[in-house]
Amino acid sequence: MPDNKNVNINASGVKKNTFDAIVIGSGISGGWAAKELCENGLKTLVLERGRNIEHIKDYPTATMAPWEFKHRFRMTREELEENPLISKAAGYGADTAHFFIKDKDHPYVQEKPFDWIRGYQVGGKSLIWGRATQRWSPFEFTAPARYGYGLDWPIRYEDVAPWYSHVERFIGVCGNKDGLEAMPDGEFLPPFDFNCVEADLSKKINQHYKDRFMVQGRWAQLSQPNQIHLDQGRGKCQARNMCMRGCPYGGYFSSVTSTLPWANKTGNLTIRPFSVVHSIIYDEQKGKATGVRVIDANTKEITDYFARIIFVNASALNSNLVLLNSTSNRFPNGLGNDNGLLGKYVAFHLYRASLNAGIEGYEDKYYFGRNPAESILANFRNLHKQDTDFVGGYTTFMGAYRPRAGGESLPAEIGGAYKDAISEPGGWRVYMYMQGETIPKETNHVRLSKDKKDQWGMPLLVTSVDYDDNDEKLIDDFLTQSAEMLDKAGAKNIEQYKNHQAPGLDIHEMGGARMGSDPKTSLLDKWNAMHHCKNVFVTDGACMTSTGNQSPSILYMALTARAANYAVSEMKKGNL
Repeated sequence: MPDNKNVNINASGVKKNTFDAIVIGSGISGGWAAKELCENGLKTLVLERGRNIEHIKDYPTATMAPWEFKHRFRMTREELEENPLISKAAGYGADTAHFFIKDKDHPYVQEKPFDWIRGYQVGGKSLIWGRATQRWSPFEFTAPARYGYGLDWPIRYEDVAPWYSHVERFIGVCGNKDGLEAMPDGEFLPPFDFNCVEADLSKKINQHYKDRFMVQGRWAQLSQPNQIHLDQGRGKCQARNMCMRGCPYGGYFSSVTSTLPWANKTGNLTIRPFSVVHSIIYDEQKGKATGVRVIDANTKEITDYFARIIFVNASALNSNLVLLNSTSNRFPNGLGNDNGLLGKYVAFHLYRASLNAGIEGYEDKYYFGRNPAESILANFRNLHKQDTDFVGGYTTFMGAYRPRAGGESLPAEIGGAYKDAISEPGGWRVYMYMQGETIPKETNHVRLSKDKKDQWGMPLLVTSVDYDDNDEKLIDDFLTQSAEMLDKAGAKNIEQYKNHQAPGLDIHEMGGARMGSDPKTSLLDKWNAMHHCKNVFVTDGACMTSTGNQSPSILYMALTARAANYAVSEMKKGNL
């Protein structure tokens, strides 16, 4: 830690810098921690390393037309050359770049290729997330132990189900009650309709496969707001599908539109942007954490803040970094790291394969708007038993669309020939892409660099994460099964793709501080509290014991709400 004499704190400042709770990070899970803690009466400080963002005011491109962009959404060669990593991110472009980091400002060490996608601002990546919100099923919580490829979760679906409902009602999730055991129903707003081709695809797939179900997407979009959403100042999704610019209607969930303003209304919230968290302060006499050390991102001034409970929600890899850097005589290798497993068992989701095909007919039909909620084919692999030569499963996102007539042979995007070419749509096409489970392994890890530091004197994070044979088998099965389904549904000219991308572009990094029942094999207990530092809770992706195949963000939110209410209860009992 920096020398205490450089810390901006004194006797009178301790009280000023003392809160009931501190939340590190303001994104999807940090916003939920703030909401729950503030609603329960706790004076809560939220620390965000990036700039402040205000709803609507700080969405500069939200209503811009294509011709208002100097290069029609394209980045200049100079910008791309300066940002070779972040420019790979899904959704990155001239209309959204303001919500992504710049490569040169936030270096890290890639021992193996890993594309670490980050967005540093109040709201974090909740401003640019994909918004898919499927619940995990009971299978995801039990599969690692049942099939012997990972640590058993200390909780089950039944422990989280009421908190899923709690979150869904507040954020607004569209979808349909489909009765699928692999993808449980939730508290849904009306779904976005299938278009005509998607409806037929769903019907034909189920005719041929009684265990495979293509359903309307479960997405954090306000298809029909309820009063709780109007009370947040949010409105109906306009089906613009320009969510990553920031939505002036509040049509999709972000912590900037929803949880943070709600927390602020209680009068209990303080947000401090430009706050790079150095470490969590551990008091060896008290046997617990007492605060957080912060470096001002602009002035580099160091300040200590104090609280009874601390929530770590900096996003999975940054949370690992903070915990690893929180050293003391009691924890020389990082906070709570008696077993040496902090930073290990990092995992991610597979997005390495996709398909595209043509569909004949339906040329007298089109669709309205830009549906922001893709259709989903629920996982059908390794549910009740292991039925393949790999473990894990995959969720499939899919849909149908009509491109412009001419497709790739369109003339230049200017002039009369171009206008004539786009006056009619072309034929229908369908696509499928995977979101596959990966196995957390001790060798897949992050650690602190011993000799490289950033501009704030913090150790750079070293990433050492890779694929394995199980991943390759799962990818091949996805491609084989998906092509077969499209063929039986009548698709033509089916094309299969492997993109061979490095880990990280899925933006679903998980693990490093996993939950478990045994302190010898895990860092967190069933309430997301650290086994050896009970007043520190980790509820973002770092807490994940396995990856499952469903989108994880809503699980982070549910786990956060659950842990926050538990923490409040324990505080009232005098246990924290």
